[in-house]
Amino acid sequence: MAVLNKIRQRSLILILVIALALFSFVIGDLFKNSDALTGGSQDVVATINGTDINRNEFQQKVKNYQDRAGGRQTSTQSMNAIYNQELRKIVLQSETDELGLSVEKDEMRDLLKNSFSSYPEFQDANGNFDVNRLNAFIANLRDLNGEAAPLGNFMVNYDSWTSNEQTIAQNAVQQTYYNMIKAGVSATIAEAEDEYFGDAKTVDIRYVQIPYTTIEDNLVEVSKSDIKTYMEAHKDTYETDATTEVIYVEFKEGASKADEEKIKADLLALKTDKSEYNESSKNTETIPGFDSATDIEEFVNSNSDIKYSDSFLRAADLPATAKDTLLNSKVGDYYGPYKDGEYYKLSKVLASKQLPDSVKVRHILIPHMGGQRADASVTKTPEQAKATADSIFNKIKSGTKFMDLLELSSDKVSNEQDGEIEFDYRAGMAPEFKAFAFDNKKGDIDVVQTSFGYHVIEILEQKSFNQALKIATLADEIEPSDETLQEVFNKMSKFEIAAKDGDFNALAEERDLTVKPITFKELDENIPGLGSQREVVRWSFDDDTEVGDFKNFPISNFGFIVAKVVDKREKGLMTTEDASITALPEIRKEKKAKMIREKITATTVADIAKNQGQSPKTAAAVTFNNTTLSGAGVEPKVVGAAFGLAEGATSNPIDGEKGVFVVEVTKVNEATKLDNYNSIMNRLNTERRNTVQNKVFTALENAADIEDNRAKTVY
Repeated sequence: MAVLNKIRQRSLILILVIALALFSFVIGDLFKNSDALTGGSQDVVATINGTDINRNEFQQKVKNYQDRAGGRQTSTQSMNAIYNQELRKIVLQSETDELGLSVEKDEMRDLLKNSFSSYPEFQDANGNFDVNRLNAFIANLRDLNGEAAPLGNFMVNYDSWTSNEQTIAQNAVQQTYYNMIKAGVSATIAEAEDEYFGDAKTVDIRYVQIPYTTIEDNLVEVSKSDIKTYMEAHKDTYETDATTEVIYVEFKEGASKADEEKIKADLLALKTDKSEYNESSKNTETIPGFDSATDIEEFVNSNSDIKYSDSFLRAADLPATAKDTLLNSKVGDYYGPYKDGEYYKLSKVLASKQLPDSVKVRHILIPHMGGQRADASVTKTPEQAKATADSIFNKIKSGTKFMDLLELSSDKVSNEQDGEIEFDYRAGMAPEFKAFAFDNKKGDIDVVQTSFGYHVIEILEQKSFNQALKIATLADEIEPSDETLQEVFNKMSKFEIAAKDGDFNALAEERDLTVKPITFKELDENIPGLGSQREVVRWSFDDDTEVGDFKNFPISNFGFIVAKVVDKREKGLMTTEDASITALPEIRKEKKAKMIREKITATTVADIAKNQGQSPKTAAAVTFNNTTLSGAGVEPKVVGAAFGLAEGATSNPIDGEKGVFVVEVTKVNEATKLDNYNSIMNRLNTERRNTVQNKVFTALENAADIEDNRAKTVY
């Protein structure tokens, strides 16, 4: 009771303590997420020229993009694609809005006609675009209140339609903007004349080259300050984004040798019958093995990770590791267990026969509603389509010529070839169509159903017969056992514990683990060989992650890695160490050029060549537009200098790409002026206008005010 009384007496103090603790927790979280204090929004993916990209809308667009891509794009690739789309739209919109460009109603109808005139839904009986059908379709979408309706091979609702309309309008406005700029881009007569003389006027020269290689690299001292000065003078080349440098080791959850031996033993055990006690019948029953199974398909499907295939396989279709043995096997022979990719397999030869590699058939196709590529004009149900195909088949069997019934076929492409199609067994035909053509004999005719509808098919010719096998294969995926998985996890955990107090690299070497380095930018996602690992990148850039921190990450379908941050660099110039890879050769070249120039005292090409131990060279018919110098390679500065000299004149030393040059112009070959330069001017106009679109957007993007928050908001 005394304790309870004291608590009651101090309840106000307790309340204050709890309140202060909660306040501290909230304030701490605010400081951790500084946007909450500064007014920045976690819901803004980026701000471009004052326009925010909303996070929720952005993520919905990303989802739609991924859905359309059908899983072929990672989330990061999808996000980057949508970001680039939004960036382009906003940057260009600010320009088009300022100019007052827009799409009016009549123009919008023309744009929709251009986009959808090929759709049967918007065509009249003559196949012409019908704007009334378009209007009716849009009105119907509006009335469906969000429900989707079919359009071609797609399902669309009113929101997706209006979104598509907006995209079409935006593209039209942007194209108008680009066309306006292109209209102002042109070449002058003077530029056309320069272009002509750049190819037509030539000079003959004599020159001497003192290569940079005449001075050993170890005689040229390059300091860190030299590299830093060079970087400052070439900032565009040496500026980098923020990066983190990470090292990591891998713990792969692969099957052990013991696991593989057990898999092979289990496959072999399936060959023979086994006895098994049945709890229900209280009897010991014999379970048929591969040797005695009567229903091969059921046996394989019940005991294999790959379903049974009843088709005949040619040599090219057989596993490479088993092909030769299987082709030389008799019916009933086994081969295996053998390793094929991610599986161990045990194969049994069921049948062998000669099959053609190519066939020629002719067919009549009767499509039905819902069939693949069936357009709006197809009204038959599947039952009606089959009845029609059966009727055609019966007429042909009764003596009606195949050719007389071709007009009933919807395959207009093959109809132009008398209904004939020739293809080999690897062709991408409907599987049922292909099976009939190759598994039956020349002259056979029947009705065959595929995803396109019902076909009446006649086999006209079969060529290039080769051996084909029907095999039954038991496949067991090579996977680690539970014991192996636990062992991998234990090794990873022990390494991580040891790394807390030990040297990461030394510990890896002790355990025969390879330390792999990787440098990330903030929006990267891939680790070579491991695919998209965005979580690792985010962790390495997290404000709470410091140099020296390490962490384990589970990797889907692989195992684990333990990663350690070894460096974090802010956005700006590279370090002198990193820059030296490319800067050092250029700085050496500059210093060597200066040293070579200081040694040149003579004034003629012949004397300089003699004094420097070089041979003078000649180059004839050098043109201004071709910067390749005979005997020296690409030397734009040297060629340019030659065209600035009068005949008989000698240049000062020129710092070229591969050495210091002195040039003497021995002859100037003037070109005859043209009466008209319009053709050259037109060519220049076309070339410039073809490149202006990308250059304009690049310039607008560089000038835009962009705050990119992707890494913090959605990545």
